[in-house]
Order: sequence, then C-alpha cells, then structure tokens
Amino acid sequence: MAEPMAAQVPSVPEVPVVRLDPSGADHHGEAARMRALGPVVRAVLPGGVRMWAVTEHALLAELVTDPRVSRDWHHWEALRRGEIPADWPLLNVIRIDSVMSREGAAHQRLRRPLTRTLTRRRVEALRPRIEEIVAALLDELPRHARPDGVVELREHFAYPFPMRVICELIGVPEPWWPRFRRLIDGVVRANTTAEETGALQRERHELWSRLIEMRRAAPTGDLTSALLAVGAEDGDPLTDRELEDTLWMLIGAGHETTLGLMLNATRALLTHPERLSLVRAGGADAWSGVVEETLRWDAPVGNFPARYPLEDITIAGITIPKGDAILAPFSGVGRDPRRYGPDAGRFDPARPAEKHLAFGGGPHVCLGAHLARMEVMAALPALFGRYPGLRLAVDAAELPPVPSFVFNSTTSLPVHLGGPGAGP
Repeated sequence: MAEPMAAQVPSVPEVPVVRLDPSGADHHGEAARMRALGPVVRAVLPGGVRMWAVTEHALLAELVTDPRVSRDWHHWEALRRGEIPADWPLLNVIRIDSVMSREGAAHQRLRRPLTRTLTRRRVEALRPRIEEIVAALLDELPRHARPDGVVELREHFAYPFPMRVICELIGVPEPWWPRFRRLIDGVVRANTTAEETGALQRERHELWSRLIEMRRAAPTGDLTSALLAVGAEDGDPLTDRELEDTLWMLIGAGHETTLGLMLNATRALLTHPERLSLVRAGGADAWSGVVEETLRWDAPVGNFPARYPLEDITIAGITIPKGDAILAPFSGVGRDPRRYGPDAGRFDPARPAEKHLAFGGGPHVCLGAHLARMEVMAALPALFGRYPGLRLAVDAAELPPVPSFVFNSTTSLPVHLGGPGAGP
C-alpha cells in the first residue's frame, strides 16, 4: 500500500542580510548590491540593530503611502521590549515627537500649525533675502582662498547659506548658530558616543526652551512666534516638547538636506562638464532640471529610519511582522533601473521630469520641499554665473563622504574659483 504523500509546505523565501556601512562611504554601490540581492533585505545598522530595507522604487513608493505602515516610533516592538540601547545614536533621529512621527488625528494636529505658518506665501517672501545671502557669500569667497588658491566651497558657501536661511526663518539668534551647527553635525554622525548623545540632547533642550520662552515673552515675525500664535488662536497649542521637536525637525531637515542637495548638484556639474555646458545655455528650466535630476540621481537623504507595520504585511513575498522597523533607502531607489531605465545610473539634467522619492511621500512628504528647491535654484545659477571657471581642486574620488548612512553627501568640496564672471 502506497504511503500518503506529505503535505506540501510553502517555502519561505530566504531574506539576505546586509551590514550597512555606518560611514556612508559608498551609498550607491551599497544600494546597488542590496538591489541585486532582492527587493527586500535585512539591514544591520550600527550597534547590531536590525531593520528591513525595501530596495525597489515601486515597492518603496507603495510603502510610504500604505496606511498599514506607521512612522510613529512608539510602534517599534524592539524598542518597546528594551532591545534597543537607550544611548543608541540614531534614537536622536527616530525618537522625536514631531509631525514626522505621528499618524492620523495626531499627525494632523501637529501638521496643521505648520501648514498655516510655513505657507508658500511666507516662503516666497524669503526670496529677496535668499538672493541677498547668496550674493554676499559669493562676494566673500575669494577672501577664503588658501595660499594655493583653493576655496572650501562647503565650508564657506554651501554650509552657511541654508543654515542662515533656516535660522532666520525660525528666529534663532545669530550668536547661537555655531551651537546649532555643532548639534546638527553630531546627530548626522553614526559614531556618536553615549556621552556625546546625552550632551547633545541636553544642549538641544536648553536652546529650544530658551528660544520658546523668549518668543512667548516677546513675539517677532519669525516662525517660532507664528507657531505659538497659531496654537493660542486654536486653543490647542503644541506642548513645549512638541514645539521643541518640531523646530528641531525644521532646522535639521531644512539645513542638512538643502546643504546636501547643493553640494551634490555642484559636484555633479563639475564632474560632468558636457552637461554643465548644456545647462548654462538652457536658462531657468535647465537649472530646474539639475535640481530634480540631482534629487533623483544623488538624493541628500540616503537611508531614512524608520517605518513600522501596524499588522503583518507582505512585500514581494516577504512577510514583515507587525512592529518591525523598515528602513527607506531614498537615495538608493533613485537609481533603480526598473523605474528609470537602463541609464538610471547616468546624470542627465535634460532627462524628462519624473517623480522621485527624495522628499518622501504620502502624508509625511516633506513640508520644506518648496523652500529647498527655491534655495538651490537661487544658489546654483548664481555660483556658476559668478565663477564660470569653477573647477574641482581634487579628483572627485577623493571627496570624503559624510560619515553617515542616513545622509548622502560630502564633507568637503575644495574648488578653484577661476576668477569672477559677469554674474548669473
């Protein structure tokens, strides 16, 4: 008598495990290797913390709009179980009580004051001041030249420009700007020690508390005062903790991403002189193409943590359990050939405009996208118009990356100005 056949048990796909480089030395190479391993991988972050990573553009675009997936870090089961060290450096990025980390009614409550204060009209009103800051910084560049004629463009142009814009918008007193610069740099690094993390948190709280009290006592025309006023009008003001985290989100995202976008666009143009020539001849639309292509091809946000399923979800045949953390590799999916074709790895500002995920998506899409685009559209034509002979002072391969797998840019951009031109 024949034995009964064994029940067929569906095979569970094996999920590759990838240990991410905390130094961010090769964002795009790492992203390509993850794509080659599969649409979903397990990423090992600094400190041995594990998250899922979705490597395909289409799947990530679905994920960031999926109502079953939350940005609220309170849903992270590993954190709730005490498996994530309290001094883990990336908690500074994840565990904040701002619009970035809330859903539903709570998200709308935190987002509403921002949409009422950080309006397109307010941003457009900044345009003359933005152009003034750009012109002043460009005037000063020759004075920063070293004896060999090299100017550090990141230090003297790309960094101070968005920092000045966002600090003036928020109302941060100018003497405090260096302290905020140090705080942001500390958060960006993946190798921050436990002692440094604690000190950063304390100093951040001290500065925001002082600023909030100052604006509560003497309101001005800045965004902090506007947020306080809107809360008073609505009868549902943000708590001081919520306001602190909202302002911290604004200064971090409003500075670091714009800085990275400016550097990455400048680096791309200087290493693709044939593209630069076409852009120079193309007018405003061509410069807009540079911005959008840079956002696709070399987005300033590399791998952004995190999202958490509210139930078990299946992506590309892989089941991700409820409460597990999912990493969003925004810069990596910008070169996904499934979305952008076989030449996805080529920088081409003339490429037809296509949607990208550089500013996220869904209800958490970046509120400052318009401001970032305006800043870079003001800076790039002015820079290359004022210094038409601008060129890199080192080989592009020597440019050191930002030591972070979260942010994707360079810590240095040494250039020769090549003499002033007639202007933008």
